[in-house]
Amino acid sequence: MNHEFYMSRALELARTAFSLGEVPVGCVIVWEDGSIVGEGYNRRETDSDALGHAELMAIRQANQALGGWRLQKARLYVTLEPCPMCAGAIMSARIGEVHYGARDESMGVCGSVLNLFEENFATLKGPRLYRGPLEAECAALLRDFFAHRREHTI
Repeated sequence: MNHEFYMSRALELARTAFSLGEVPVGCVIVWEDGSIVGEGYNRRETDSDALGHAELMAIRQANQALGGWRLQKARLYVTLEPCPMCAGAIMSARIGEVHYGARDESMGVCGSVLNLFEENFATLKGPRLYRGPLEAECAALLRDFFAHRREHTI
């Protein structure tokens, strides 16, 4: 399996979120053997949960699947650059790599607003960051969602 395969799966999950009226963000966590051990998509509106972000759902599922909280041998694929909350969870889970699709100029902390993973935390080391693959597809899905939402709220 390659990076595009995993980001494609994250995009499928993001489309599920879109169909529920959620901001279309999807996430998968891949273990060192290539198996997907966690998946998630935004569910803040559906579950009335401010913590209902795709990354948090996927991390929780991976922890349960692996029977532990340390995910240092994992790669995370997410369709939108993580926010501060999700970046904190990624660091706490010790995830080794993050691949993200679209940049988030308002909340992204992998370089758009700042790079939280480069800050000097005493015991936490940030993951290696990769932008892409499928950046254009991820960004297009978000643009379509917000255009659709504007059309139906005016």
